[in-house]
Amino acid sequence: MTQGLDADRQFYTHMLGWTAAPSIEVPNGLRFYGVSRQWVEVEPATSPTEQPFNHVAFTTPDVKGMRLYLAAHDVVVPTAITRWKDGSKSFRVKDPEGNVVEFLRPGAMRGHTTPNPQAISSRIIHAGFMVRNASVEDSFYKQFLGFRLCWKGGMKDGVTDFYSLQVPNVTDWIEYMLNLPPHPSHRQLGVADHFSLGVVNMDSVVAMLSQRGWTPSPGSHKQMGRDANTS
Repeated sequence: MTQGLDADRQFYTHMLGWTAAPSIEVPNGLRFYGVSRQWVEVEPATSPTEQPFNHVAFTTPDVKGMRLYLAAHDVVVPTAITRWKDGSKSFRVKDPEGNVVEFLRPGAMRGHTTPNPQAISSRIIHAGFMVRNASVEDSFYKQFLGFRLCWKGGMKDGVTDFYSLQVPNVTDWIEYMLNLPPHPSHRQLGVADHFSLGVVNMDSVVAMLSQRGWTPSPGSHKQMGRDANTS
């Protein structure tokens, strides 16, 4: 969700070098493509307090089978699969804590198959969102979807703030963002609910962003994560 669609367009197309296209699913929304198989979708917020992160989506070659599989495991699923004008099919469910998850079989993506050579990144490697109870969430992501724990830890020794769960058969992952206050601020939610772009060389990315007018916010700097990922 966004309070300023024009500012988002400027950020994704100019700063990140991605391609903008009208949303297939959301009226007045925009999709920003790094490559044809991944995108970030932005839609206008309906109120100033609306949470910025709406949902995460996973592709599947058999959206019908996935819906039947989840229903058989007592997950509440919609009565029918939605068919979109580009030929894609999808449905949405909620995980145990109410986070919205979409399963999608993509349709045609004509015109978005070639990465922009000016793109900062062409790969979304993980998405994270606020989680209160990791064990409860595991019943969905690990038991039903087959995700596996690949790392857990925190900013300090002996504290677990993050759980990273790898998607089956690929290296992408989701991240539980734990230990947020009962009523997190908009900024805290903006840090917890996030997605991450993979890059080859962090110094080159910082230089390119600076050339395009990026100004780091206070506390924003290149650093090595405790899971050995540079951010």
